[in-house]
Amino acid sequence: MTIQSGETIPALTLTQATAEGPRELTTDALFGGKTVVLFGVPGAFTPTCSARHLPGFLQNLEALKAKGVDAVACMAVNDPFVMNAWAKDQGVEGAITMLADGSAAFTKALGLEFDLTARGLGLRCQRFALVAKDGKVSHIAIEAAGAFEVSSAEAVLAAL
Repeated sequence: MTIQSGETIPALTLTQATAEGPRELTTDALFGGKTVVLFGVPGAFTPTCSARHLPGFLQNLEALKAKGVDAVACMAVNDPFVMNAWAKDQGVEGAITMLADGSAAFTKALGLEFDLTARGLGLRCQRFALVAKDGKVSHIAIEAAGAFEVSSAEAVLAAL
């Protein structure tokens, strides 16, 4: 079942790359007491994710913060080393929290898994964006396969 507006973010652990190596980050620490925009992508370095999705959130970061957002995080079913390399490539280090869901446990808990095994890509995350206030989803937008409309930074700004 896909997570809905009004529901609580599942209590799980994601991984974040740091200078000291991979560090676990609980969803409670990420979302507790804050307004957070979390967007998910099918994969780091993929065309739409790199050309439009991640850059859009970087370009609109100040506007999101002006609307009360404390943090913006990007998640993919990748490992933390890939997410860190992508952050460096995209120039988002220190601005957007890059999160790895290597085993897709969090993606599955959200009900947002997307099986691309037939295309050689394995289990991935659907493209989505959500706003959570103190761990409760206040807005969620999930893209149709192959689309990029409702989960953009601009769409999230309009929903705030």
